[in-house]
Amino acid sequence: NCHNKCARRYTLERRRSWYSCYSCCRQRKKTFRSSPSSPPPLIAFTIVMVFVVRVSHVASSRAISRAAGSVSASSASIQLRPAQSRSYSTTRASQKRAWDPSLDTYKYWNRETSVKGEASLVLEMSPDSIQKEARILCLAAEDDDANAPLTESRLPFGSSLLHVGTQPSDFDDSLVDVNPNVLFVSPSCPHARLQVPLMVAKFPSIEWIHVRSAGIDFLESDDLPRIAKRGIHLTNAKGQFSSSLAEYVMTACGYFAKDIPRLLSQKGAKRWDAFDIEELRGKTMGIVGYGDIGRATAKLASVYGMRVVALRRNPEKSVQDEVCDEVLGTGKLALQKLMSLSDYVVCSAPSTVETRGMVNADAFKAAKPNQVFINLGRGPVIDEGALIESLKNGTLRGAALDVFATEPLPDDSELWDLQNVLLSPHNMDKTSTFMHEATEFFVGENLPRFILGDGLLNHVDAQKGY
Repeated sequence: NCHNKCARRYTLERRRSWYSCYSCCRQRKKTFRSSPSSPPPLIAFTIVMVFVVRVSHVASSRAISRAAGSVSASSASIQLRPAQSRSYSTTRASQKRAWDPSLDTYKYWNRETSVKGEASLVLEMSPDSIQKEARILCLAAEDDDANAPLTESRLPFGSSLLHVGTQPSDFDDSLVDVNPNVLFVSPSCPHARLQVPLMVAKFPSIEWIHVRSAGIDFLESDDLPRIAKRGIHLTNAKGQFSSSLAEYVMTACGYFAKDIPRLLSQKGAKRWDAFDIEELRGKTMGIVGYGDIGRATAKLASVYGMRVVALRRNPEKSVQDEVCDEVLGTGKLALQKLMSLSDYVVCSAPSTVETRGMVNADAFKAAKPNQVFINLGRGPVIDEGALIESLKNGTLRGAALDVFATEPLPDDSELWDLQNVLLSPHNMDKTSTFMHEATEFFVGENLPRFILGDGLLNHVDAQKGY
């Protein structure tokens, strides 16, 4: 149907290579420059999509009509169709790997490799594919500009934003009768870990909670697993921040391999003193927490000619990964082995009950001589006192730290004064658009899937915390 809901079908005329609905949307006609005999790829793809979707819907609707009889056209404004099983990948089964997003068991988003807008296109070309309407509540600060794609832009057909607030009292009681079914949670919401359970209690119709960040530790509470057990889906923005953090890792490696502090010191002293540097090629990078950030880092490290050893809960998922040379399971002995093998260790593990303090004094004692430790996951995963001691006594060559146990880092922290530490204020993924892109993922990728009744991307295990 036309975007202006005039109930008229799009008309596709290949000879003239344009489509419109001939009435209220005629002014929105889209013109393509192409020869009459060779329509552009978009037109060809549109023809196929419309044909497949229409045929499947006609067949299903006829079956329903035979079973349940005819339904009056005035009984509903939108006729919902039975859920269709949709596939958004053309990768052959023989080509799939354990980490391949096209696998049913790996439904995670990555802004570099995932195909954008497939579900949105299906919804746009066939609005009658809607399985349910999305009625959205937003927990966020009013001045959170990163939510603009949700609060100020045109939302997908079949969705609506009901209200924005920071606590349940900001949402009128009358909204209960509207049956809101989606809760969007921004990190800008104060005390979000307390507000989310209260919102779910006030609006029991909520089916899906989406978090606008990759980490959900700011939502962690005893109530969160209980909410998930009620059948409410929990998703996050995993895959939006990986590339910038991977670039930071390689910058940190080069910082120590080329001894940038010495170069800056010599420049300041106007001293010309040539010295030997190191190559990254042939070195081993150990990655603690081989998720989306870990794998993005491994891809860059492999390009540099580094060997990659990874630590993850389910090592079998990476046994065929071409950028990972060795995969270890979790546990104290596995971590110590990784520390003993690695010239550079990258910690990208999330902060959970199981991971807090995981990299402790015993792990640092097992570190390979001259090792550099890089932390960009969460500060509490590291025993900060043991890290400082290892940096002072020479167990570690240096450290690059973007996250800390306490943020902002206190003025009295010894990390400020250590010359072998590269510090950044938890901003190595903070591009000018990174949070806007996280909201765009919700609006453009997951929201259409919810409306179409398809599987959501980036499911989070509330019990594990990631």
